[in-house]
Amino acid sequence: MRIAHPKRHFVSATASVAQPFIFSTKSFSSKRKSLSLSPSLYPLYPPTLTLSPVSASSKMSDSLENCSSLSTVSAVDDAKFGFSRPEMYSSKLSDSVDPYDRHLFLCYKTPQSWPSKVEGSDSDPLPKLFASALKNFKDDIPVKTKLTVFEGGEGSGFSDGDVLIFPEMIKYRELKESDVNAFVEDVLVKGQAYGSGVMEVMCGSHVFVCVHGSRDKRCGVCGPVLIEKLKQEIEQRDLNDQIFVSGCSHVGGHKYAGNAIIFSPDSEGKVSGHWYGYVKPEDVPSLLDQHIGKGEVIERLWRGQMGVPKDAGKKHKQPNGTVSEITEKKSQESENQSTKENFTSCCQGANGVSCCRDASTDEKPKSAEKSAKKGQGERLCWPKTWEQSDVLAAAAVVGAVATILVAYSIYRRSH
Repeated sequence: MRIAHPKRHFVSATASVAQPFIFSTKSFSSKRKSLSLSPSLYPLYPPTLTLSPVSASSKMSDSLENCSSLSTVSAVDDAKFGFSRPEMYSSKLSDSVDPYDRHLFLCYKTPQSWPSKVEGSDSDPLPKLFASALKNFKDDIPVKTKLTVFEGGEGSGFSDGDVLIFPEMIKYRELKESDVNAFVEDVLVKGQAYGSGVMEVMCGSHVFVCVHGSRDKRCGVCGPVLIEKLKQEIEQRDLNDQIFVSGCSHVGGHKYAGNAIIFSPDSEGKVSGHWYGYVKPEDVPSLLDQHIGKGEVIERLWRGQMGVPKDAGKKHKQPNGTVSEITEKKSQESENQSTKENFTSCCQGANGVSCCRDASTDEKPKSAEKSAKKGQGERLCWPKTWEQSDVLAAAAVVGAVATILVAYSIYRRSH
């Protein structure tokens, strides 16, 4: 399955703000040398943008040392909660993601400190405030938005209070508890920049792996192992500054652990969040080389996708570019339905009087034009709103006048 491009290239976040958005290519070479910004669902971008200085200076070995203790899994835990547990591959993966259109990630502490329901904990006010604000503004936010907490810490480039928004690929830094309501209202409801914060544009690919062990031990066992493997493989490919990996809280479907979500722009700059389940360490090279590197969905592990209806799983067995086509088709169908409803209400005029005839009369030129295009050479479309009889009558008058003029000319010559 293709995502919409024959071959991907990775982009480096080393361009300065003063320069245009053209990034250096590295690995998986491609003729394309620039990457357009991801088109947002709503105008979240202010007039001026600041390129996110994603930190990649620290070597991956430091990160591996930090997570090595997390990935130490006993044989008992692995057999019961890990990759060799009996339930692996026992459930259907496709269409196991509830439909949504935007994903908001809040950086907050570390997985070891997260309670079972971190978004509802009184001891963790920032995640709780965000969850409450999204609930309070639910009817006002134009698209369905999901909230997930992710870990920051030294060497990650993120700190508590940082908010990442996908598919817009934008980031706000270090929001405080007092910022939450105004932030949600300005950015998510009104679709404008948050006045009290600096918005930055992210680039590259972002992988989130569920490591929420206090919520479900399966993710607590599988998640850290996958993160370590991902970082090792990224290090080997020298892509530390182009693929970023973070542990995150509950995303739904712990039985599918290991769970991973990949946000990666395609060749047109469009970002899609693809969910994968039952991911094992040996699947990591495929995620990097096949999904991120070549743009090919790994169907046997694919759970669903951000921005795609839940019942569109079968339709997804084609290039990812069809997602925009599906969205466009839905929009067109909605438009047609709206037109149909307006047309119906129009026909229900008072005292039996209907305006539908006027509407159909207005449509005649369009129908004639379509008929002319369909059968080229068969007949010409009648100009504007003239009926065929009107045109014939006009032609007869012109012919009569011409006949009189010819007869008069002959008469003059004969005398």
